[in-house]
Formats: sequence, structure tokens, C-alpha cells
Amino acid sequence: MITLVVFDGNAWAKESKVSIAIFMDERAYAAQREALQKVFPGEAGGWMGVFSELVGEVLGLEFVPIELEVAKDLAHWRVEIPGRLKASAEALFGPTTPAGARVQLHNAPGSEVGPWQIMTWGKTVDNDVDAFGLQWSLAGQSSKHIPFDWTGPEFS
Repeated sequence: MITLVVFDGNAWAKESKVSIAIFMDERAYAAQREALQKVFPGEAGGWMGVFSELVGEVLGLEFVPIELEVAKDLAHWRVEIPGRLKASAEALFGPTTPAGARVQLHNAPGSEVGPWQIMTWGKTVDNDVDAFGLQWSLAGQSSKHIPFDWTGPEFS
């Protein structure tokens, strides 16, 4: 699942409602599609149960082919929906990181996926969207990779 999220100001301070557009992988079978469509309205609880309170508009939902790649060493990651979205990033390294290590944050406070995850920071190589009335090309921006599990208790 790929979600595009747009808003003005500080969404957490409820300065404006969030608009979202959702792409779900066309390979999902019926039960998966049904479960995934419960996530964004908040019906599955968890993180999205909190986030759904900020959503003002769903711009659309489509089942599409999604190509996803994450390097085992987290050196890079990418996702593509042909003709609609292309995003890729390379992990950051810094002057104090050991050779081959990534700039990472452990137990990030306020992370939408919980305090137990490791966030790997990167910089976008591609960040192009033309979908649901949204258009942008924003290479060179911040990116992060965070493994996640949005299942609620009824889906465990």
C-alpha cells in the first residue's frame, strides 16, 4: 500500500485537515483488500486509528501494480507505480558513521510506527507524483525508511 498525504501547516496541531490518496497492490486477494480498507478509516485501531481523526478528504483509492525494492543493507529503497508515482532514496552516511553504516535513529520519539523501530535516514533521488490531482517532482528531499506493522488486534 502506498499513501500520499498532503496538508498545510501542522497537521498534529489540527491547523488543517489532511488529504490522502491510497494505492493498494492489485495482487491483494479479497480478504486482504477488505482488511486494508479498514485501516485508513481507523477501524483497525492502532496508529491509523489515531491518524484517521486528522483526515478530512480521501482523494481516491486504486488497486494498481506496485513495484517495491529495499536493499538488504538499507543503502537504498524505491517504489514505483508505472505512470503515477516514482520514489527512490539513498541512505545517508555521515562523518561519524562507520564504513558501510547508515544514519539511523533508534526508538524515535513520536514515530508513527512505535518506539521499537529503527529509522534509516536518506535523501530522495526520485520523488515524482502525478495522481489523484496531485503533481510534484521533489528530488533531493528528506526520506526515511521504517519497517512497520499496522495490524490491529482483530487482524493479528
